[in-house]
Amino acid sequence: MEIRDRVVVVTGGGGGIGGALCRRFAADGARHVVVSDIDLKSAETVAAAIGGTAVPADVTVESDVANLVRGTLKTYGRIDIYCSNAGIAFGGGPEASDQAWQKSWDVHLMAHIYAARALRPAMQQRGEGYIVGTISAAALLNHMLAAPYAVTKAAGLSFFEWMAIAYYDLGIRVSALCPQGVRTAMLAQEGSSFLAASALDPPQVADAVVEAIREERFLILPHPEVGEFVQRKASDYDRWLRGMRRLRGRILEER
Repeated sequence: MEIRDRVVVVTGGGGGIGGALCRRFAADGARHVVVSDIDLKSAETVAAAIGGTAVPADVTVESDVANLVRGTLKTYGRIDIYCSNAGIAFGGGPEASDQAWQKSWDVHLMAHIYAARALRPAMQQRGEGYIVGTISAAALLNHMLAAPYAVTKAAGLSFFEWMAIAYYDLGIRVSALCPQGVRTAMLAQEGSSFLAASALDPPQVADAVVEAIREERFLILPHPEVGEFVQRKASDYDRWLRGMRRLRGRILEER
């Protein structure tokens, strides 16, 4: 799918990957970009810079997502591309609080489900549409220090795989964005030198997303080495687990 003349919605669009996506879509000639974020001020800043529209929404609240989709359809007649992009990071394992686990679940899975519920009818009627989810390389390779993040990101990837299978014949295309480190506030908060070493800037990630949309390719890997790691994992799971345990030990030693 080409970007020019398309109506695009980006959640979490007030900064980071979402902000970069909004700017790239506008630069590529999108008809209109709706910048949505729980932080309206940040969304307004991005929208003002690109001539878009800012809409506040908490993607963990289904009525907010439904209203975002409904309002865009009412104003612009269609949604061609929807980027379900909000994310949150909690560390720890089973001992992490129920609140951390639930919030991760709501942001990394339920937000995508709410979007699909709201988007599918109009996209199916038109026989066309594109849904992009910001997932993570952690969905493919885990995250040794953040079980709530890794587990719920894996659930999000599984849902996008399901949509790619079930919605294809409806004309709806689906892509899952799975980067490693990206230079955003979330990475700075995590403080991981391992991820920071190979981190990309958000505009580089946006470039990879646009390329994948044009090619209608499911898996978006801004860090190509992730694909190699996944192949190694599949070829010898136990060897991969041993390597991950060693890596976890090195990361803990740095702290």
